[in-house]
Amino acid sequence: MTDFLAILLRLDWISVIDILLVSLVFYGVFTLIQGTQAVQLLRGIVIIVVIIVVITNVFQLTAFNWLIRNSLPALLVAIPVVFQPELRRLLERLGRSPGGLLGRRSREVALRRVIEAISQACNQLSLARHGALIVLERDTGLQDIIETGVYLNAEVSRDLLLTIFFPNSALHDGAVIVHEARIVAAGCVLPLSAADGGDRHLGTRHRAALGVTEGSDAIAVVISEETGIISIAHNGRMIRRLDERRLAKILTAFYRSRFETSLPEWLERLRRPESDR
Repeated sequence: MTDFLAILLRLDWISVIDILLVSLVFYGVFTLIQGTQAVQLLRGIVIIVVIIVVITNVFQLTAFNWLIRNSLPALLVAIPVVFQPELRRLLERLGRSPGGLLGRRSREVALRRVIEAISQACNQLSLARHGALIVLERDTGLQDIIETGVYLNAEVSRDLLLTIFFPNSALHDGAVIVHEARIVAAGCVLPLSAADGGDRHLGTRHRAALGVTEGSDAIAVVISEETGIISIAHNGRMIRRLDERRLAKILTAFYRSRFETSLPEWLERLRRPESDR
């Protein structure tokens, strides 16, 4: 306690500014990596560093301390390699000018257009019995899945979705990844769920929809190629037999949850009145 007070007494305004700048840098880094898989990796690294510091300070381990000291240069080279996709996304976010970001009102207008485009496209795909799988990215980054497909970075539109999932299209068998108002990639490969969601007859698309929602907070819209049934998966659970209106309502809840409420509350509210699973 005495040492702490002594340190406080030696602080001047330059030291305070120095501490604030360092805190600001860390805050900016944490803000930029929010919503990416780098958060989990960084958490693991912090835990390992804490364990190493405790071991080296409590126990006098000469060989272990030598190993740690000589491993630091290699770790400094390995970190950019491991975090390469996340670092690229961080630099892209950092490079965007504030004037290019949508305001909340204009952003909600754009999201309403996205919901309308997805709902109309799914309705037409359902009527034509064209299989489809659309994944809406939330806070958990899906960069590893995006890299398995074809990068598009295109505006979400009904015609584009209909074109992608047309049976003769080269990308129709994979999943489309949507982030905010953009189709990031198409033809993506998703992990399959080992569960069947209560239905042993679920096909590959439905198992893929469950699989991606089990490992992330994404929401997946899937259309059966055999029956044309529209379903939604979230958190490893599936709601089936949706029409265009109910699909639009759930998607509205999904996007609104980013500003107001949480998606699980909306899903439970929608499931109570008319559950036709």
